[in-house]
Parts: sequence; structure tokens; C-alpha cells
Amino acid sequence: MTDPDDFPAVVVLDGGLATELERRGQDLSDDLWSARLLIDEPAEIAATHLSYYRAGARVATTASYQASFDGFARRGLDHAAAAGLMRRSVDLAREAATTATADDGVRRWVAASVGPYGAVLADGSEYSGDYGVTDAVLRDFHSRRMEVLATAGADLLAIETVPSEQEAAVLLQVLDQMPAGTRAWLSLTCADAATTRRGELVDRVFGLARGHDRVLAVGVNCTAPEHVDELVGRAVAASGKPAVAYPNSGESWDGTARAWGGDGAGVDPAAARRWVAAGARFVGGCCRVGARDISALSAGLAPAA
Repeated sequence: MTDPDDFPAVVVLDGGLATELERRGQDLSDDLWSARLLIDEPAEIAATHLSYYRAGARVATTASYQASFDGFARRGLDHAAAAGLMRRSVDLAREAATTATADDGVRRWVAASVGPYGAVLADGSEYSGDYGVTDAVLRDFHSRRMEVLATAGADLLAIETVPSEQEAAVLLQVLDQMPAGTRAWLSLTCADAATTRRGELVDRVFGLARGHDRVLAVGVNCTAPEHVDELVGRAVAASGKPAVAYPNSGESWDGTARAWGGDGAGVDPAAARRWVAAGARFVGGCCRVGARDISALSAGLAPAA
């Protein structure tokens, strides 16, 4: 996997994969969400990755957030077929990266998404962390698919939308068991500027990554933008690492209705510059942040001529 020194000082990430897929007319109401298209329309995933790269993103996050052995098994897919689809998610992003780089010579990277346990439940519980399961259950769930993704050819793992201290601790334990050279960022989803979705102090959870050689950045995603300034500072101080910051638009997700609501200000390039000044190295967007937003973000973070 990629050495941290290979990345530029500021790395623009993509936005919400599902956001752009829906903009392209895809129905993602299925429990597998964007992972369904790994089966039905993989070319749409590759095209969406390419749209983000062309918008200025240097990293594409794969369509594996909701991909799991359990979820694919409910579709009648055996272990080998499920693992093949997870590897396909990396291949599709790599295909788009190769195409974009051939166009302009700019290097791109692929981050394999490792979503939370709640994502496979498809009930919005990744926004509460209230799973009611043991560490052993989480460890088994994450280790099986992380092993596939860690060996699928991605440049790093995006361990993202983690809602609780319990799950963050288990994921870091599993990361330690991955092949030598595996790198990842750890990104929490937070309720406000001080607590995880589960209600724990973020400083303590960010601090779990301090001294962890395989973690190259710590921060937040799928969190309202207005909280990110404070959270970036807390992440850097507690972990001793650069931050990753890719908030949602500020809208809220209703897991029962499976719909977004409320007003969203989006990702403001001026705010992103503040995050970088506070120690963020990886900056992008999550749900409801699309390619147009990333284009504006990329332009806003570009060095002055």
C-alpha cells in the first residue's frame, strides 16, 4: 500500500459516491445501497469515480461501504462471489484512476471503504452505534472483509463513519492483523463538536490511534460541516496525526424513511482552508456532496499561482 510520504501536503478526496450515482439516475433504495451496482451496473460505478477524479479529487473511495459477506449472502451469493465483488470495487476505482491519469498525468489513489457494522443492517444504526453486539461479533464481521479489501490492490483503507469507541477499538485491532504495509485512515461520525454518535468523548476515541503506525490520518466524515473546525483540532491533538475531514452537506438522514431532510450548506472551500490550517491533510465530502462541490473545493484549496 501507499507510503504516507507519497501523498501531497493536501489531498482532495471525492464526495458521496451514492450522491453522484443518484444524480446519474440510479435507484439506491436497495439494502445493498451502492454495492448493488457492483452486481448490476459496475460501469456506472467506474464512471462516477471518474467524474470525481475529473472534478479534482485525488482519491476515490470504493463502493464497498455496504459490501459484506452477510449482505451478499442474503442475495444468494457465496463467500467466493462476495469476495470477488469486494475486489471488483477496488478494480473499478483503479480503472477510473488509470483513465484520469492517462488524460492529464496527475497521480490518483484508491481508498477501499470499510464501513461500520451498522451499514450492513441498513437501518441507520451507523448514526447511533447502538448495535447491542459484542466485540467478538464486530471483530469477526470486520476481519473477514477487511482482509479481502487489504489485499485487493487499494492504496489504503478508508475506515469510515465509525460511530462508537467500541467499534473504533475493534477496527484498530483488526487493522493490526492485516498484511504488513497496510495503511488506513480512521474517520468517526459525530453528533456534535465533542461526542461520537454513541455519545462518547471524541478526544478519547481519536486518542486510540496515537502511536498506531498503520493509521496515517484520524478525523471525521458524515458529520455536519459546522462541527468540523473543532473536531479537526481535537483529532490532531488527541492522535498526534494529520486529520481527515469529509463532512456531509449538513442534512440529516432518517434511517426509517431512508431519506435525507433539512437544510444543508454543503462543503465550503473557505471552511476547508480552515481545516487544512488546523491540521487536516485529507479533505473532501460525504453524503449529499457531489462532483460540483468537489470541483469548487479543489479550486479553493489549489495553491495560489
